[in-house]
Amino acid sequence: MKGRVRRRARERACTLERDNRERHSGTLLNCFFRWFHRDLSGLDAESLLKTRGVHGSFLARPSKKNVGDFSLSVRVDNTVTHIRIQNTGDYYDLYGGEKFATLSELVEYYTGNHGVLQDKDGTIIDLKYPLNCSDPTTERWYHGHLPGPNAERLLRERDDPGTFLVRESLSHPGSYVLSALTDEMCHSGRRVSHIKIMCNNDRYTVGGKDVFDSLVDLVDHFKRTGIEEISGTMVYLRQPYFSTRLNAADIDSRVKILDQKAVAKNGEGGDKSKAGFWEEFDALQKLDTKIKKSRDEGMRPENKSKNRYKNILPFDETRVILQDRDPHVVGSDYINANYMCEIGPQKVYIACQGCLATTVNDFWQMVWQEESHVIVMTTREVEKGRNKCVPYWPDPGASKEFGSYVVMSRRERDASDYKVRVLELAPLDKSGAVREIWQYQYLSWPDHGVPVEPGGVLSFLTEVNFRQQAFHDTGPMIIHCSAGIGRTGTIVVIDMLIETISSKGVDCDIDIQKCIQMVREQRSGMVQTEAQYRFIYLAVKQHIESEEAKSKARMVRVTLAGGSGNIAQHPFEEENAEGLEKAGLCEKAGQCEKV
Repeated sequence: MKGRVRRRARERACTLERDNRERHSGTLLNCFFRWFHRDLSGLDAESLLKTRGVHGSFLARPSKKNVGDFSLSVRVDNTVTHIRIQNTGDYYDLYGGEKFATLSELVEYYTGNHGVLQDKDGTIIDLKYPLNCSDPTTERWYHGHLPGPNAERLLRERDDPGTFLVRESLSHPGSYVLSALTDEMCHSGRRVSHIKIMCNNDRYTVGGKDVFDSLVDLVDHFKRTGIEEISGTMVYLRQPYFSTRLNAADIDSRVKILDQKAVAKNGEGGDKSKAGFWEEFDALQKLDTKIKKSRDEGMRPENKSKNRYKNILPFDETRVILQDRDPHVVGSDYINANYMCEIGPQKVYIACQGCLATTVNDFWQMVWQEESHVIVMTTREVEKGRNKCVPYWPDPGASKEFGSYVVMSRRERDASDYKVRVLELAPLDKSGAVREIWQYQYLSWPDHGVPVEPGGVLSFLTEVNFRQQAFHDTGPMIIHCSAGIGRTGTIVVIDMLIETISSKGVDCDIDIQKCIQMVREQRSGMVQTEAQYRFIYLAVKQHIESEEAKSKARMVRVTLAGGSGNIAQHPFEEENAEGLEKAGLCEKAGQCEKV
């Protein structure tokens, strides 16, 4: 019973936070559906889904059989199913299914309504993870699948005429839109001009005689000349609105761009030594002023001695509430810790400060009530002569009482960068219940800055997650450093991003800045420095490189085995692949072909 109550408490905290984020972000999830591949054939779609996708991965592409129509290719286990999408000129549908104004709305409907699409044999075809195409440019002014209203909101918030961005066209797949803030005023504020960019044979134009080999060439040209609208009004492109979204597979290019020295605006003044990482992190810091959440419990006089730092306090909305405490004792249910979760139903973390002598008992109460089995500690007990965390575990082979619990140290193991302690936790009420607790203490984080390279942290997280998954129906992983925001935030964000990439594939969209903003809305100040911000990028980059190397090795093994392996090989011609697309109803009727 108590376990269900605790689960409901953290689910409520995460639900409140998800509702807040979705309410304030509008169509946050919508920004990640970058699934349209303009120049992909049926065979290429199969190859891409088999080598880079997972079950539920999907993409859309133009139909080679019927010009103007589209095909939806979905990976179902180890096979690929093709579904034809009809474009009548008035609407999009699956030849008799629900009708939609745009291809984007059709795809979003089926991604949000699992179980609607079925194969002939009754197999459910779920659209879960968009397999994104490579961006046409790595320039940061390219925002991918950003709806027009969202683009207008971003540009009006900047309120600087001449600010521009480029995005995918939702109404005309394969085309793009240049959105720019003008000097003109309208009822919503400054008018935003949306100029369609057409792409034919890999060349780009806004109409007229000017045709360009790339989006970069087009934008550079009109930055110099401006663009004349049909009305005769000139639209000028003065400064880009940079996106922090990126295709995970392109992170190497983004890191190189962000490492470049920034050029002072208009060539005058400013600090030319500041790079793109500083710009992104500085923008993140400014967003903190918009977070208005109470921290009343941490500010109570009764709880001041329980805070390691007087100004680093948990938000009331997501704080961990200690159970079974005397309701007549003010502050008895308080601990400086917050639940952390993503928008989707992914795993939950608890981020907390390092233990004080006055909070060790509360810490073990939290571990027990939350049914946690894995603790991650990213600091030494003492660094530079300063106490960072009171040891909350006994010496090897010994046991020690902490409030209502006894902790026994069973064994310790030293690894290259960390120490592992296997503990047992039991209540003193002689109930006989004993839980195994694994504590991982990372020892290679320098006193100042971040590790030189992320390989050690990635290996550490692999080991930690292996242990977390070994426990059935376990509670949240508990992560702490000293304050519970800097190193803790860095570890949490890296793990969240790796989880996303692992579940959706290396071609998914990620936004590191927004991910940090998300966790900061659950615990104040997560990820403290520009160096930590950059380290997250480098960790994700190395993880992607590792995953792509593994994928290539698997393909080599399949090739050497003559095409045998987990994924079926289908050496047929292009027209045969296209011929497998059915023109019949795919919704509920099960008229999709499996290949």
